[in-house]
Order: sequence, then structure tokens, then C-alpha cells
Amino acid sequence: MARSKQIDPNVAVTQWRLVARRFRREKLAIAALIFLTLLVIFCIAQTTLNPEGWSTLDWMAFGQPPSWKHPFGTTDAGLDLFSGCLRGVLQDIEIALLVSTLSMTIGTFVGAVAGYFGRWVDAVLMRVVDLLLVVPGLTILIVMSNTLGKKSNAPELVAILIGFISWTALARLVRAEFLALKERAFVESANALGAGPWRIIFKHLIPNAVGTIVVNTTLTISGAILLESTLSYLGLGITPPAVSLGMLIQQGQAAAATSPWQFFYPAGLLLTIILCIFAIGDGLQSAFDPRKVR
Repeated sequence: MARSKQIDPNVAVTQWRLVARRFRREKLAIAALIFLTLLVIFCIAQTTLNPEGWSTLDWMAFGQPPSWKHPFGTTDAGLDLFSGCLRGVLQDIEIALLVSTLSMTIGTFVGAVAGYFGRWVDAVLMRVVDLLLVVPGLTILIVMSNTLGKKSNAPELVAILIGFISWTALARLVRAEFLALKERAFVESANALGAGPWRIIFKHLIPNAVGTIVVNTTLTISGAILLESTLSYLGLGITPPAVSLGMLIQQGQAAAATSPWQFFYPAGLLLTIILCIFAIGDGLQSAFDPRKVR
């Protein structure tokens, strides 16, 4: 008879170990994570080995279709679209990571303070959140970009602008989690032992809401990439000499009828990245759900 696997009672099964165990069962999420990791590594390697690839004009290849020399073809200006797409992927992911960091920090803090302290603090903070949610985020970004003018085209500033409006959904989710968690026995015990409010928030409540925070932050990455691409498509985001997938899509749309590769390669890469992030986020949501037992 095959011996059953014995569980060592001395080994603590932490929350993160349980989450990792559940996440490994999500085949689509694992495949998406591996693909996205390999894509980023490949983009970094290629841009490091060929740093001038996108800025170098090929005077003998204006608007040429894909070939061995130019795998994604060239633009009407003679630029290598393959190098541009690789740089665009890295630029979009860099912006998305900065946006998700800002969104996670602001959203978690605002939601935690509103949910724990309640009363007038909750009322004031949630009215601010409601105000930002009422006005479409893209409208706010367009107004802010027009106000700042050319200064808003810097990648870091684009990320800050998007991060400014991306934290509201997380704030509401964290607030809801805190409203439920602060009534639990462990919070009452911490209060009885003399723990201050900030210690309870950061030591006890935020670790118990980490699943909601991680999942929402992951999905914020995809939203940030879409918003940046939309801004660049409208001519209000990334502009040369920087490059992003949205900018390439905007430039390739005009030539899509005669040179479809200028549009479909950056659009296909953008769609692939978004789908991978959604798959990872869905896998994380299942992994953090304690009711997901198989």
C-alpha cells in the first residue's frame, strides 16, 4: 500500500503558504505569469543589447512589411517597429507598476482610516471618493493633461496623473473590509491590551485585508495600461522620444489600411498583456478566497 503523506504538526501553515498552494492550482494564471515574465525579460535583454534600435532610421526601408531584418516591419518614418514595441511594453509596465504602487498606498490608507475611525472621518473621506467616482476618470485625466500641457507627456507624470484617480475603488473595498474586521474578537482583544489605533490598523487589520488589496492592485495594473494607452492614443500621454504601445497604436492607425502591421502588432501586444494580467488577477482572487477548497 502507498504510504499517505504525513503532515508535520510542527510546521506552521501560514496564510501565504496556503495562498501559494491554491495559486499553483490555477493553471491559466500560472501560464500567464510565466509568459508575462518571459516577455519582460526578453524586452529588457533586447533593449539592453540594442539600445539605439528604435531611434535608428533605416533609409532603405520606409513602411516595409515584416522581414528577417525587421520582424514587425517598419513605420512610415523608417523606424523598426519591433524595437519600438519592446520599448513600449517596458514603458507601459513601468507606468503600470508606479500607478499600482500609488493606488495601493493611497487607497489602502484612505480606506483603512475611513473604515476604522468611522463617524465624520468616514463621511468626509467617502464624499471625496464619491466625488472622484462620479466624474469619469478619463475626463479628469484629459482636463489635467490639457492644464499641464507638454509637461504631462513625461512618463512619470503620466503615471502620477493616472494614480491620482485609480485609488478610489480600492479605498471603498478596504473600508468595507475594515468595517467588518474591526468588530472581530482579535481587535477587541488588542484594544483591551492597550494597543493604539495605528498599531491595530497596521499590525492587525491590514494583514487581514491583504487579499483584497493584492487582487485589486493587480487588476489596477491592467487598468493603468489601458488608461495610459488611451491617453497616448488621444495624443495626451507619452510622446516621442519616449514610446508606448498606445502611442504606436495611435501612429499606426492612420496607416492601418495600407500597412496593417503598424497597427496590429502593438495592438496585439497590448491585448495580450491585458489578458495575462486579468488571468493573474483572477487566479489571485481564487487563491485568496478561503472558500475556494478543492
